Amino acid sequence: MEEKNTSDARRVVVTDIRMPFWSMVTFMVKWSFASIPAIILLSIVIGIIMAVVTALFGAMWGVHGLMFRDGSAF
Repeated sequence: MEEKNTSDARRVVVTDIRMPFWSMVTFMVKWSFASIPAIILLSIVIGIIMAVVTALFGAMWGVHGLMFRDGSAF
């Protein structure tokens, strides 16, 4: 097999994409539906990280028991 040199690499610049309007709409709708599981997973991970940070540093920041100091909610 022939090895390619990095100096032999060709650069490509895309200047235009021709795609029918409704095909683009369908693509974007599918893209938005595909992002929903990623957003759910990301929010779960961020929630876990925030729970760990609050558990570790909450007492230092005075977060624990903030709502129920005198027995009432506020």
